[in-house]
Amino acid sequence: MTQPTPPGGVLDGPRHLYAVRVYYEDTDLSGITYHANYLRWFERARSDLLRLLEIDQRAAIESGEGAYAVSEVNLRYLRPAKLDDDVVIETRCTELGAASCRMHQVARRGEEDLCEATLRVGFISLEGRPRRQPAAWRAAFKAFMDQGEI
Repeated sequence: MTQPTPPGGVLDGPRHLYAVRVYYEDTDLSGITYHANYLRWFERARSDLLRLLEIDQRAAIESGEGAYAVSEVNLRYLRPAKLDDDVVIETRCTELGAASCRMHQVARRGEEDLCEATLRVGFISLEGRPRRQPAAWRAAFKAFMDQGEI
């Protein structure tokens, strides 16, 4: 018997693309996506990006090294996603610091922007204090960001 695999995104130069579908559970009574679900979709896309960059958050947490946490987020709602829409989340890393990354994410239906997020994700100790990202992780983010340069 063939088993399905979980959904996954792809790296496309300096951007990560992750597809979601709007299910009934994502919507309100009018069939429009509930506003908080964009945060969930953006989080799934960022988690998938880390997996593709071979950043093992689980191992870092289990070893006591630390974890990423969102420290700032700003959402701009442009158009509603509706029941059964196919939506692609695009993620770009716009700035890389010693302890944090700034990112820009857009949820799109075809060519139409639905929601965009600008955010900052910081690496923190398990006690919640900022700390430097592991060097290999910073190198992975830098290589991802540099993919668009000629």
